[in-house]
Amino acid sequence: MKWKGRAGSKNVEDRRGRGVGGPVLAGGGIGGLLIVLLITFLGGDPGAILGGEGGGDSSSEPYVASEREEELADFVSVVLADTEEVWSEVFAEEGMEYVEPTLVLFSESVQSACGMAGAATGPFYCPADSKLYIDLSFYDELERQFNAPGDFAMAYVVAHEVGHHVQNLLGVLGDVQQARNQLSETEYNQLQVRLELQADYLSGVWAHHAQGMGYLEEGDLEEALTAASAVGDDTIQKRTRGYAVPESFTHGTSEQRKEWFYKGFQAGDLNSGNTFDAPEL
Repeated sequence: MKWKGRAGSKNVEDRRGRGVGGPVLAGGGIGGLLIVLLITFLGGDPGAILGGEGGGDSSSEPYVASEREEELADFVSVVLADTEEVWSEVFAEEGMEYVEPTLVLFSESVQSACGMAGAATGPFYCPADSKLYIDLSFYDELERQFNAPGDFAMAYVVAHEVGHHVQNLLGVLGDVQQARNQLSETEYNQLQVRLELQADYLSGVWAHHAQGMGYLEEGDLEEALTAASAVGDDTIQKRTRGYAVPESFTHGTSEQRKEWFYKGFQAGDLNSGNTFDAPEL
């Protein structure tokens, strides 16, 4: 992706090195991450599983980031700025106003309005404070553990979380939350799958416009599709337990995630992304 030399977003909150006290969700490393991914990977509703209130900063030592991490921080800031530009235009075309979210960079653990999370939680969006939370070490997990290398794989992650913010602004997240107590666990899981696939579609819409602005390079689309495939429920469950349990899926299969991202990439608008009315996913 062509990003160097371009301006980043003003809506970035850097909390790296400001770990919080108290219990956090799951342990460190890919093992803990994969367990959590079965429930909340790349968005969804972290409030249902994140911990409660946390303490204050656990360390007064200044945080020193590596040169590579600082470059990645600049990169996700530029991606966020691109999403702001795209969604402001798309919303304006529909007669709406886009309210920009905040991206929180953290290390090890973080307190959000949805609860407290550890790095093993993976990136997530909290609708209660309209903020995206990302530990930049996740980029290494994508590359090494999920075999999804490339900067545009990480751009897909950011765009997916922004997709949840778009859903929040459109009232979709609220509707899904209201349905939680009216459905069985299996039925609610199916609703969650449609929610996540719509966020994949919306990330594809962003990629469509990023291409139109000349920011994509050869191979970028393939990187995003690889990342979408790598985080399918079936792929993750087979990796962690050796087999897949479709009724427990909450994010969709690898093929579904790739398909809906690509649909958004082709369409470039809000009109074709209603996964909730789609007879088949």
